[in-house]
Amino acid sequence: MSSRSIDRRAAEMSVAYVLTAFLFFGVAALAGLLQGLVRGGVITLPKWVNYYQLLTAHGVLMALVFTTFFILGFFYAGMAKTITLPRVSTNLGWIGWAMMFFGTTMATATILIGDASVMYTFYAPLKASPWFYIGATLLIVGSWVTGAGMIYAYTKWRKANQGQLSPLFAFMAVATMVLWYIATLGVAAEVLLQLIPWSFGWVPTVNVVLSRMLFWFFGHPLVYFWLMPAYAAWYNCVPKIVGAKIFSDSLARLTFVLFILLSIPVGFHHQLTEAGISEKWKIVHVALTLGVVLPSMMTAFSMFATFETVGREKGSRRLFGYFKKLPWGDVRFFAPFIGMVMFIPAGIGGIINTSNQLNQVIHNTIWVTGHFHLTVATSVALTFFGVSYWLIPSLMGRKLTKRIHKLGIFQTILWTVGMLIMSGAMHFMGLLGVPRRTDYTTYMDDLIGLSWMKYETLMAIGGALLFVAAMLMVGIVIYLWKYAPVGEEEFPMADSQPMLQHTPRVLEKWKLWIALTALLILISYGYPVYDAIVHAPPGAPPMKTW
Repeated sequence: MSSRSIDRRAAEMSVAYVLTAFLFFGVAALAGLLQGLVRGGVITLPKWVNYYQLLTAHGVLMALVFTTFFILGFFYAGMAKTITLPRVSTNLGWIGWAMMFFGTTMATATILIGDASVMYTFYAPLKASPWFYIGATLLIVGSWVTGAGMIYAYTKWRKANQGQLSPLFAFMAVATMVLWYIATLGVAAEVLLQLIPWSFGWVPTVNVVLSRMLFWFFGHPLVYFWLMPAYAAWYNCVPKIVGAKIFSDSLARLTFVLFILLSIPVGFHHQLTEAGISEKWKIVHVALTLGVVLPSMMTAFSMFATFETVGREKGSRRLFGYFKKLPWGDVRFFAPFIGMVMFIPAGIGGIINTSNQLNQVIHNTIWVTGHFHLTVATSVALTFFGVSYWLIPSLMGRKLTKRIHKLGIFQTILWTVGMLIMSGAMHFMGLLGVPRRTDYTTYMDDLIGLSWMKYETLMAIGGALLFVAAMLMVGIVIYLWKYAPVGEEEFPMADSQPMLQHTPRVLEKWKLWIALTALLILISYGYPVYDAIVHAPPGAPPMKTW
């Protein structure tokens, strides 16, 4: 499996996705810096740009664009490494890239000219330009086209290798795209059937309850669309880097199946304080959300079992002595490992957000923003950074040098420190009741509002450190792409560890898992969606508050 070379066309396409991801990452980082400095009271924006423009640009480009482009590029490269990618797949990949790039450019333009300051959730009745929604639609549809290329390659491989288990990486890529296809149906329905006609003025009002319900059908699985590629790197690539094999092929596949089953029908836990949804249905979603903790715990067990196994093989005998045997000077390991560790407090915060009682304390406070940054901006982003260090030179025929290893470790530490300062301040402020998504204000010099200012400043300092780390990462990416020494860099893909029990074939019964997912969705969403349509609240006309 690990000896297969990557086709040149597939390599070029994967690099295009990854470089595009970091292009928009750089723009998003700049918007985030300015936003943080404004919120911290450090700078005042000129009249031609407003805080909510920056907030929208940062959220859309970082959470939706950077992640999606990187994930698709990483998956195509990994699939090309483990199975043969037909020309049809690479052609679909390029078509998808063009649609996504054009759609992102269109949506970004509407944000920059001030026609779409609606934040990345684009909650109605806030109304953006219809071209913002059309651009977002192109981004989603383009990702569907790209995903179709992966699924085509996977199904063709299975037909040619009947009776064999597919390579684990290919299985994980397809599982992630299955989740993505199902989850994006919600936001596609919202945008195509509600927001575009409404924003063009073809209909006067929009059903706000239904639109938010459809968004969060997509919004929470989006978190796992970010996490599952990171998990794919943890399961497949990190073991190879540390000199181990995959701990359990069965456990890894079951983890991804559970993510599909449990991470989609859970959106109402984001709407625990909203009217229009019965408390009984909210509790169903809370229960299913708590169930999704299980595959994450399975992943933690698998990864640290892998580290302990390789440490014991290298002579460690003490309880935690194996940590000394891990390759701490290798940025390909160091960055994802820090991401794993940071997911521990991020996961605990997620359980708090999910709890019906504890959520009342932190709902719509800046705590939620801090939690969000610990998950996608730390665990996921650091893993993507770690993958980039070997992925780009491997695809470009270049070498990852010792100097870049050291610089990458410094970048990882700088990013982590900046995130701990910024996210830590956000969590603490959230417990004090500081709202999220607000411009700088002293609340008319209210004493309570003024007492928050020192934490706002601390948050801005953390954001500034993050911006420096982000620009350093962009510079490293450019160096690895264009200027690193010519050579051959390993594409780390671990083999499975020999087990006494074979991997159950049922884990690749896609029709079964998709049917069960559809059943869970029908149970958890069927009546609430019906009720939101049949007993619709008064429609909301469009609003523009900026």
